[in-house]
Amino acid sequence: MQTLNELARNIRLLIMDVDGVLTDGRIYYNAQGEESKSFYVQDGLGLKLLQTTDIKLAIISGRADRCVEHRASALGIDYYYCLSVRDKKVALDELLAETGLTAKQCAFIGDDLIDLPILRRVGLAVTVPDASALVRQHSHYVTGSPGGHGAVREVAELIMQAQGTFDAIIAGFLA
Repeated sequence: MQTLNELARNIRLLIMDVDGVLTDGRIYYNAQGEESKSFYVQDGLGLKLLQTTDIKLAIISGRADRCVEHRASALGIDYYYCLSVRDKKVALDELLAETGLTAKQCAFIGDDLIDLPILRRVGLAVTVPDASALVRQHSHYVTGSPGGHGAVREVAELIMQAQGTFDAIIAGFLA
């Protein structure tokens, strides 16, 4: 069985769910019924740093949401799939066809049952601490940080460390 570092070393694309991963899973509605979410700025910096290492980023979400579109655009997310159906396998197949990558070259961070079809196929399956037991059982790694509070940053750093790019990036901040 491969170690976590060996799995992370092969990653070329990080795919993320949104609710419970990029956010804490809470959805806020104002008096007009408009939805809003909260995103963690340190996750965003982690993704921007990961992009400097030529790792591509994707979102596959089961819900269409304008605030997620804005966040994806602000971060320069390469691929964005919002599904009105609950079959994320279709989006993964489209993403693999579009990128020419294999599932083993992808990492996915998910937190709920809808994410299992992707978690079971990718090379590095990651979840957050409050994910269901079944999701944790089918993941290679459970982050120490919760979704919406640094879990994505943790995975970005894990990939960079495994691929030997982290120290050079950090050196730029320490110079």
